Order: sequence, then structure tokens, then C-alpha cells
Amino acid sequence: MDLSLTPEQEELVRTLRAFARKELAPHSRDWDRSGEFPWQTWRQMGELGLLGLRMPPAYGGQESDYLTFGLAMEEIARGDFGCTYGLQLAGLAGEIVGANGTEEIKKRWLPPTARGEEVIALALTEPGVGSDAAHLACRAERDGDGYLITGEKSGISLAMVARSAVLFARTGVGGGARGVTAFLVPLDLPGVSRSPMRDMGSHSVGRGVLAFDHVRVPDSHRLGEEGQGFYQVMRGFDYNRVGIALACLGAAQISLEETMDYVKERRAFGKTLATFEGVSFKIAEAATHIDACRGLCYRALCLADRGRPHTKESAMTKWWAPKLAVETIHQCLLFHGHYGYTDELPFEQRMRDVIGLEIGDGTAEVMKTIVARELMGRESRPY
Repeated sequence: MDLSLTPEQEELVRTLRAFARKELAPHSRDWDRSGEFPWQTWRQMGELGLLGLRMPPAYGGQESDYLTFGLAMEEIARGDFGCTYGLQLAGLAGEIVGANGTEEIKKRWLPPTARGEEVIALALTEPGVGSDAAHLACRAERDGDGYLITGEKSGISLAMVARSAVLFARTGVGGGARGVTAFLVPLDLPGVSRSPMRDMGSHSVGRGVLAFDHVRVPDSHRLGEEGQGFYQVMRGFDYNRVGIALACLGAAQISLEETMDYVKERRAFGKTLATFEGVSFKIAEAATHIDACRGLCYRALCLADRGRPHTKESAMTKWWAPKLAVETIHQCLLFHGHYGYTDELPFEQRMRDVIGLEIGDGTAEVMKTIVARELMGRESRPY
């Protein structure tokens, strides 16, 4: 399998690396401290086409290949990890709405989202459900020519700034995946309320709780047929998990590069830190693991671009990359001594940010369950 980049992809990497260095990194700490959502930067990412990478061209998107999406995630993460949420959520929402929404819905919501003027959240996770997404409690009950939605969604990224949400609710009887349906729900409708969550990291992402108290939406806001919502989002999760993995590697890679510059200059006992094997060997190991994980990510996305199964590879990258990134950034922090422990350097923020993706979009335990199932069949499933 040829994993080399095209000239266009190489140019994209150069462009986004410069953008991340000049426009994102200088503001990342301020966004983390204030929790302010970077609307201006969102619009800049829209101008670069980053928020429309997985949207239909007719509505302001590009429908780029999956590898290009992954490259963009990694490069943006080098500047600010929180901004990668824009790419992944606009991509997932863009695909679901673009493939299943009515013409009215697509024209209203996709173009401003691609431009970075509006945000669509993905309202899937619920209290007490977490990774068991097929057993949602939120319900959408028939009401004339529409639906009444009642329930709560928790841990929703961009909940506090989104203008709408792709919401998944139960329309069928009983439990399981077959009864879940997707809706596009404007968040200014009567009966919608939201409250912020106080997170350890990714403060500018505005994660929160969305509550729906008999919120009425018309039939036209249903995305696809009843009972298809779970399958719609699961199809997107495979490639999106690889994008998350590459974002984690981006944060780890820039931390490693900064640390290599530092240890070549910092002196102790008459020598630079780079000459001590206790330092250089750990850097060599981290670089090796990052390159290996990146290669697996590229392979997964190349499989996706060829229309081939990549669920196993996706799950492998999703449990490995966040763990590897946390370990790498932690070590970089330690190499910087007591200054590394302060918030004057970016390592503690990056580590806090990346830890969130050891949970979001599937925990390591769920990912390993998926890998085992793909390797050994359904006999290995615990549920």
C-alpha cells in the first residue's frame, strides 16, 4: 500500500502547519484560560475549507478524501487541540445532514457551518449510557406532522455555542440500535436548555448538557428514515476516530519537537541534556511509536478511501494514539523540569486536552472490544 502524500496534500500540510503556528498557537493558552470560543478562528478555518472537508460541494463543502481530513486534523492540533473539534464535528454533521437531510435543511444549515459562521453539535451521549449508544433513553414521539423530543444529552462538545444539533433519539419500541432516529434540532426552540460542564481541558470547546422538554420538530427535520440514526453515525465514527488519533499525534509531535530543541540547549553537569541516554533514548522511543502509530492511521484512512473495511484499524488507532500522546507529552513536561509544570509552557494544557479523547468517541476498553471482535468474531463480544 502506497502511503505517500500527493503534491496537493503536501502543500496542504505546509499551509496548515504555518496557519497553526501563526494563528492558533499564540492564542491557545488564552482560549484555555478564558474558555472563550474562538469565533474569528472558526471563520478562518472556514475560509481555508477545513470545516467543509466532508460536506457536499453543492452546500459549500469539498467532500475531500479521508486521508486529507486526517492530515488536516494532525496539523491543526499542532496549534490548538480544541480547534480540531471543529473539523471532526462539522465533518460528521456535514455527512449525516448532507446524505439524509431535506433540501431545505441542507441549504439552511450546511453553508454557514462550512463557512464557520454557525456550529452544529452532535447530540448522542446520554447520562448513564455513555459508550452503550445503542440504548438511548431520549425519545422522539409522533405528534401530528412532527415529533416531540424529550430527554437529556450529556458531555456534548460545542453544546454551549452550537446553533443546532444532530440529535439521536428513540422512535421505535424496545431497545437496541434499530429504534434510533436522527433529527436536526435548532437549539433556540422552546423547551431546549443547556448548561456548561467544567472540564479538565479543552475549555474553549464549550462542552455541556443539552436538555429537551417536549421540543417539537417537524417531519422535515428528521434525517433519513426512522430507525436509521444509529447506523448513520456509526459509519462516520470509523474514519473520525482515526482523525482523533492523528490530532492526538499532532499534539504529541509538536511537544516532542519543542523538547528536542530544548534538550540540545539545556546544560547539566557540563553537558547538554541531549547527550544523556536517559533523555535521548526516551525521545527516540517516543518518535518511533509516533511514526508507527501515524503509519497505522494513514493505512486506515487509505482503506477508507478505497471503500474497504477499516473498523479494526480505526479502533486500534483510537485506543493507542491518545494513550501514546498523553505519555509523550507527560515525558516532555518532565524534561522541562519545574518550568514544564507551570502553565507558562504548553505541555500541561496539551496533556489535559488529549486526556479527554481517551474517553470521547469510545474508551480504550470499547476500542479493544471492537478489535477483538474484528479479529475473532462475535464469539469474543462481552455483550
